[in-house]
Amino acid sequence: MQRFGHVIGPASGAPTSRQWRPVFDPDTAEAYAEVADGDAASVADAVDAARQAAPGWAGLRNSERARHLERLADALEARIEAFARAEAVDAGKPLALARDIEIPRAVSNLRFFAHAATQFASESHHGEAGLNYTLRSPLGVVGCISPWNLPLYLFTWKVAPALAAGNAVVAKPSEVTPATATLLGELALEVGLPPGVLNIVHGLGPAVGEALVAHPRVKAISFTGSTAVGRRIAGIASPLLKKLSLELGGKNATLVFADSDWRAQLDTLVRSAFQNSGQICLCGSRLLVERAVYDEFREAFVASVRALQLGAPLAPGTQVGPVVSQAHFDKILRALERARAEGGRVLCGGDALDRPGWYLTPTVIEGLDATCATNREEIFGPVATLQAFDDEAQALALANAGDYGLSASVWTRDLARAHRLAAALDVGIVWINTWLMRDLRTPFGGTGASGLGREGGMEAMRFFTEPKNVCIALP
Repeated sequence: MQRFGHVIGPASGAPTSRQWRPVFDPDTAEAYAEVADGDAASVADAVDAARQAAPGWAGLRNSERARHLERLADALEARIEAFARAEAVDAGKPLALARDIEIPRAVSNLRFFAHAATQFASESHHGEAGLNYTLRSPLGVVGCISPWNLPLYLFTWKVAPALAAGNAVVAKPSEVTPATATLLGELALEVGLPPGVLNIVHGLGPAVGEALVAHPRVKAISFTGSTAVGRRIAGIASPLLKKLSLELGGKNATLVFADSDWRAQLDTLVRSAFQNSGQICLCGSRLLVERAVYDEFREAFVASVRALQLGAPLAPGTQVGPVVSQAHFDKILRALERARAEGGRVLCGGDALDRPGWYLTPTVIEGLDATCATNREEIFGPVATLQAFDDEAQALALANAGDYGLSASVWTRDLARAHRLAAALDVGIVWINTWLMRDLRTPFGGTGASGLGREGGMEAMRFFTEPKNVCIALP
């Protein structure tokens, strides 16, 4: 049985841990590995290692830190197949999704922020009150807490800018999917990243995550996960005046207008609801469809969902795998029971497969209004709802009806309508006639229950630094 140990300073693997927790394969629901079960002492050790490494790392030229990140990106790219297989087994996601999209995106994250390190410039201002320039210094030791749904993709999304900006990192990946973060930590040491610059501590949120958030030497926390946990983190960190970036849940709307080219884009619309078994915070789980085409759209959409190939993560052709854990499987089943109790009509799916593992059939539900729990609370699984609207105003009202404000997609040929809706939707990200198209230079994040702050591009570099203005009097 494999073991995924902490990576603290120069040490990695089993010798660093005394207690272990099982790691389950979602395809079989059986334990296939063990992960270190850390505690506050583990966090303290990692923070000490980071504190020792931080001055030397911050003292490097930006170009030197960039070269370290480029070497790590090169090494990861050379091992894409191995990392993809590890992630497919660990998270239950189709191998093709991990190999072709998610692990390459982790490589891109490392490369992008390597380049960002060399382009991150101080600002200067003059002509009003002396000569001013702004220094941006690394914070020192920072904490990064990443989720189970996109394990390496989101781990590198946080760790790369923190390192590029000159910080030493203590990172906590999800204990549910620890494999690829551990492998990356070991790879970082292998390619020469200075020990202590990137530390990885495994364990449960209450034991490790909260200890990391509360540690007085940790100057900032970047977290991606549920809104409930984000609120808990804010409650701990805010009295300590720590910097916080909270990327939380979503209940995203997909607005399909009759004039759109939805028939040609049907595969993308289905993918936007069911990629990674719907376990992406950006999935469009609420499809709002103009009434003039609602019946035709419903028939075509349900047929395409029924055609999705559900199967084992490593099986060729699998498009939808199992969900990640027993707890999440049970949560989604409860949500389906609630949807039926609220009067929802299940058009396809709605149940578990009679086979080992945590398999749920992709589900489409109609007949529910915007106020019900099914359309307001994040399910985070292979479940989508359909609602009809009569005009643009009603579509906007339905889209903005909930507490979340992460993303939306608008499908229309009317450019003026697209701009109006993009401005009026209460979300942080709007896609027009596309979904999940990402430019790494752009800010990422949401409003309301979807979080606090922005990640991505220079927003991430600014978050992980402290600005200091210097003003020089001019004669």
